[in-house]
Amino acid sequence: MIDLWFIIIAFLWTGYFVLEGFDFGVGLLAPLVSRNSAEHRQSLQTIGPVWDGNEVWLITAVGAMFAAFPAWYAGVFSTFYLQVTLILVGLIVRGVGLEWRGKVRNPLWCDLGIVVGSALPAFLWGAVFADLLFGSALAAVLGGAFTLAVCALHGAVFLALKTAGRVRERARVVALAAAVPALALAVVTLSNLGSIPALTSVAALAAGAALIWRRREGWAFATTAGAIVLATLAVFMELRVSPLPGLTLAEAASGPYTLRVLSWIGLITLPFILVYQGWTYWVFRKRVTVSAAAA
Repeated sequence: MIDLWFIIIAFLWTGYFVLEGFDFGVGLLAPLVSRNSAEHRQSLQTIGPVWDGNEVWLITAVGAMFAAFPAWYAGVFSTFYLQVTLILVGLIVRGVGLEWRGKVRNPLWCDLGIVVGSALPAFLWGAVFADLLFGSALAAVLGGAFTLAVCALHGAVFLALKTAGRVRERARVVALAAAVPALALAVVTLSNLGSIPALTSVAALAAGAALIWRRREGWAFATTAGAIVLATLAVFMELRVSPLPGLTLAEAASGPYTLRVLSWIGLITLPFILVYQGWTYWVFRKRVTVSAAAA
């Protein structure tokens, strides 16, 4: 049961990083790939139907940590209290910006809130996990820079996949530019883990850059998503040995009865969540054009 719930939590965090990764990237890059209000709406509309649903993965992952591994949960969120608080502030500011942007006369402050609210979590989650693994300020800064760069790349590829016209072309150019720091930081950060998933993640990022160069946006998005999956897998392989310094996974876990009850709850609810979110992405699978965004 302990290993099962560790795998479930790793799966939930992976889903969060993949889905919110392009969310954060789009929020960061919307002003960069847009030249007018219509194009800005076009960019943000690519995540409009899904961004709040993507955040459910974070709530579920944190809730599962609290229930299945309370000592791990308490240690992480007390040690990184300031970082987590800033992440929550960023998510709130971003949510307010996305919801209010179409309801105010001057959306400038909303746009600024979306950018800042996307950048803070994208950087700080990488900093938290890097610090958790390596325990140094330098590792935290490099880890944060890595996740920020990967989110920018992932978001740019998503924009190229989901938009048409000039925004699509600009997003492709931005994706190629973002691939350079993302690859460089991936080599620096993931090589320290030294595992096969970590090294394969670097290769996947390089493949994503090559595919976006060839205008294969769908395959490029699949490879950048795969790179995030592999990087997260490499991180949780390390955390499996020791989720916190001096703490084993067995010591951090809840009792057998609690884990059994959680397993039944997860068995019932998780399939519905996956089916619903998959249906949502299917419904909103088409590219967003300027005319559709204006409507």
